[in-house]
Amino acid sequence: MKRKRITQIFPWLIPLRTWQRKIFFYLGMKLDRNHYTSCVQQILLPAEVFSSHCPLYNRETGFDMVYQENKVHNLKLAAACIDRLLIRPGETFSFSLATRHADRREPYREGLTVINGQLTTAPGGGMCQLSNLLFWVFLHSPLTVVERHGHGSKDFPEPPSDAPMGVDATLAEGWKDLKVRNDTDHTFQIHIAFDQEQISGHLYADRQPSLCYSISNGPVTYRRRQEHIWEEVDVIQTLTDRKTGELQDTRTLYRNVCRIGYTLPEGTMIL
Repeated sequence: MKRKRITQIFPWLIPLRTWQRKIFFYLGMKLDRNHYTSCVQQILLPAEVFSSHCPLYNRETGFDMVYQENKVHNLKLAAACIDRLLIRPGETFSFSLATRHADRREPYREGLTVINGQLTTAPGGGMCQLSNLLFWVFLHSPLTVVERHGHGSKDFPEPPSDAPMGVDATLAEGWKDLKVRNDTDHTFQIHIAFDQEQISGHLYADRQPSLCYSISNGPVTYRRRQEHIWEEVDVIQTLTDRKTGELQDTRTLYRNVCRIGYTLPEGTMIL
């Protein structure tokens, strides 16, 4: 039998434990000798490295659409802290650090999130849509992914996107972050934009990197383990020379595994 955490035995300790984790989380970044991004430049750098967009609203969640409206509100608060942020040579971008005070002037609203493995609502819910988008954009650049955590489950079908399966990055302030480090001599810049229906993420640079990056999937497998179905898929990165188109490298970045919490299309093969 799995041993219970102390906060499961004494739930009233959860706020104290959360506060403690956040204190050590940010203290650790102050002491780890990394130089974290902080410079914002209003003028965009000249070379667009990659851009992508996705729908703001997911109507397949099974929850009231008010939580989608709240999510958009939360995304815009966080994006305001990240938009036009520079990632200069030697610097590290931390999603949590960059958005730490995003709700200082205006509070986050209740949005969908996963807590202790259960889909529920909480202030700031829905933020993973922005971290997912940024991770997808970062994979098309020479930036080094320092920290990324995949979602443990999919509780509803994903909205349409140009990203392949398994390209996501979940967040939990004090526990899980999205970080990339610039180990190149290029300067990069993040740009986030919104229209009525979509959020778009852009990565700019002071000049185009010499390589083009593309991301694809290996074969997708669904496996039944006890009462749950799990999705397994490799995420593969291909590098080609920007000028000649010559293949430089193909590598499997990671194998993404997550539990499926909704009904798969009829005819899906489950092992």
